[in-house]
Amino acid sequence: MSMKSVFLALSILSAMSMPALANDRYRERPPVVVSPDLTAPWVMQLGGAQVRPVVYPQRPVRPSLFQQPRAQAVAARPNAPRLRIDPQFLPQMVQYQGKEAPGTIVIDTPNRFLYLVMADGKARRYGVGVGKPGFEWAGTHKITRKNEWPSWTPPQEMITRESAKGHYLPAFMEGGPQNPMGARAMYLGSTLYRIHGTNQPWTIGSNNSSGCIRMRNEDVTDLYERVNVGTRVIVI
Repeated sequence: MSMKSVFLALSILSAMSMPALANDRYRERPPVVVSPDLTAPWVMQLGGAQVRPVVYPQRPVRPSLFQQPRAQAVAARPNAPRLRIDPQFLPQMVQYQGKEAPGTIVIDTPNRFLYLVMADGKARRYGVGVGKPGFEWAGTHKITRKNEWPSWTPPQEMITRESAKGHYLPAFMEGGPQNPMGARAMYLGSTLYRIHGTNQPWTIGSNNSSGCIRMRNEDVTDLYERVNVGTRVIVI
């Protein structure tokens, strides 16, 4: 037999024996067993079937500071102003059962509504802000003057009272969007009280003023166009 034939026979025998050796090497267990729990760390998934999958509790997702829900932002600031007005304080037509003549203004301070009496048993109702505790009042007056974008001269009593709280008021403020008197004002008789607008619309529907009747700027402008000097105003 030639050397070439001997070499060929040895090569064939070697090739036939290699699969058997590989099968013998891994006959007991495979080198890696992947746990059915795919959330477990990959290191814990190495080993045999006897390895118990490890389940780790999920950590709570921390909300992004740039995507914080509005409700959470308001909750974090309990003294933040209420930026939305209750729908009941928006202007609307309602039934009127009272005895006052059309054109009369009736202000229901306990419920914080202003009614402009219309014809046919109707009234146009607006939400208002009224005097805080200690500043409530009632009476009947007439509108004696009307002003657009009124200036503001705080009474000396208010300046003294607010300065004691650390709030310093100007002696005079020109009319404009920053003026707390708002867009329009209707002065009531010889009193210091007025029906006026406000640059703090979220205060509508609450007791917050020093006796004046506050309205949203949109609403006081609407009322201003509907009434004249001499209009009767009843505050109850």
